[in-house]
Amino acid sequence: MPKATTEAVLLREARDGTVVLTLNRPRQYNALSRAMLERLHDEPDAIAKDASARVVVITGAGRAFCSGHDLKEMRALGSQQEVEGLFTSCSAMMRKLTALPQPVIAAVNGLATAAGCQLVAQCDLAVASENARFAASGINLGLFCSTPAVPLSRNIARKRAVEMLFTGEFIEASMALDWGLVNRVAPAERLMETAQELANNLKSKPREVLALGKALFYRQLEQGLGAAYGDASRTIAANMADDIAREGVDAFLAKIPPRWRP
Repeated sequence: MPKATTEAVLLREARDGTVVLTLNRPRQYNALSRAMLERLHDEPDAIAKDASARVVVITGAGRAFCSGHDLKEMRALGSQQEVEGLFTSCSAMMRKLTALPQPVIAAVNGLATAAGCQLVAQCDLAVASENARFAASGINLGLFCSTPAVPLSRNIARKRAVEMLFTGEFIEASMALDWGLVNRVAPAERLMETAQELANNLKSKPREVLALGKALFYRQLEQGLGAAYGDASRTIAANMADDIAREGVDAFLAKIPPRWRP
C-alpha cells in the first residue's frame, strides 16, 4: 500500500500520478470546519506545483461525502463579518479547484448536501456511489444555499437547479446522473475503482493539453459568443503549433501510437 500523509481532518494519498484527498470527519458527516477548509486551501496550492500529480480525486470517509458547513462552528461566530469571511474563504477554495491545471474528480461515497453538493458541482468530473444522495438543503433551515447555487446553476439546467435550491429535497444518484450533476454511477464497492478508471483515462492524455483545455473551458463559459470563439481560436492555434499536437496528429496520420512524454 502507498504511504499516506495524514492530517486530523484530511487524508492525502498519492499513487501513480493520482492524488486522493479524503475528507476525514466521518462522525460529523465530513462537515467543512474551518480547519478542514484551511487544509483544502493548502492542498491545491501544493498540487499545482507537483509535477508528479496528474489527477486529483476528492472523496469522504465513512458514510458521507460532505454535509456542508459545520453549523455549530458557524453559529458560534460572533459577527456577520466573520460569517462572510468564512463563506468568502470557502468560495476561494472552490475556485482553486477550477484554477488547478489538473482535472479534479469528486468520488461521492454518500450524502452530499449544501456546501458538500457545491463541492461536487465545483469539481470538473464526478463519480457517485449508487447510495449517494444530493441536496441543496439550506432552505430547510431558513438559509438559502446562495454559494452552492453558483456551481450548481453552472452544472445543471436552470429549472432543475431552482428545484433543488427552492425545495431542499434530495435527489438520488440516478437522478443526479440524469440531470448532469455527476458523470457516472457505480456500485458502492466499486466507487474508487470507477473513479480511478476515469483518472487513468485522463492520465493517458498529455498533461499540458489537459491543463490548457481546462483553463479554456472555464474561461470561455464566462465570455460572450464572439469573445469565446476568438479565445478558442487563438488557443487551438497555439496548441496546434506545439510539438505535442504535432506528434499526435502525425502519429494519427501514420496510424501509430503517439510518443508523448509521461
